[in-house]
Amino acid sequence: MHQCSICKIGELKPGHVTVTLEQNNSIVLLKNVPAQVCSNCASYFLDSETTREVLKKAENSVQNGAELEVIRMRAA
Repeated sequence: MHQCSICKIGELKPGHVTVTLEQNNSIVLLKNVPAQVCSNCASYFLDSETTREVLKKAENSVQNGAELEVIRMRAA
């Protein structure tokens, strides 16, 4: 296990989080996003592939004019 780089106390464990992104007048909530989650402070870290997927989905929502969109990520 890896130690959390934020709190320096907790260990990172696989889990799922909700990511909220805001751009211009759009808010995109992505639920069930796979992440490494700190057992102490609940900070989370996404791997590069997940980050790309999250940003792509959010950008598509913004380009489609969404004011508020909730997206459930597929289970891996």
